[in-house]
Amino acid sequence: MTSLLFDVNVILDVLLDRQPHVEAAAALWEMVERGRAKGYLPAHGVTTIHYLIRRERGPAFAAKAMTDLLRVFHVAPVNADVLKATVALRMKDFEDAVCAQSAAAVGCDVLVSRDPSGYRGSPVPIVSPGEAVARLRARPLR
Repeated sequence: MTSLLFDVNVILDVLLDRQPHVEAAAALWEMVERGRAKGYLPAHGVTTIHYLIRRERGPAFAAKAMTDLLRVFHVAPVNADVLKATVALRMKDFEDAVCAQSAAAVGCDVLVSRDPSGYRGSPVPIVSPGEAVARLRARPLR
């Protein structure tokens, strides 16, 4: 089964109904929920998502969103080994580098992001949400 790590913004597109990105992001989320792929979130991204949606939509919405996220997605660890490997990547954006290294650590096939330029030097290939959906519909991503 294809494993994908989701950039925080792709999840926020769904939770905050951000146009025009929500359609592809929601389709991908649904594919994970239905078992077409295994979805991951980086551990540090979960706290970021909670903070942002709580600020935007309130504590009840944030609590429900966390329940849904943790039901559907696996959490890729961000520990000392991941952080040490991240530093060695020498990517421009440290947070993106942590996501990329977290994806590599759990063996993800791809990292899903709307900003592939932020992931130059990633050990895991980067695909857009729309590209991931199209490829999963055609065949598993590899």
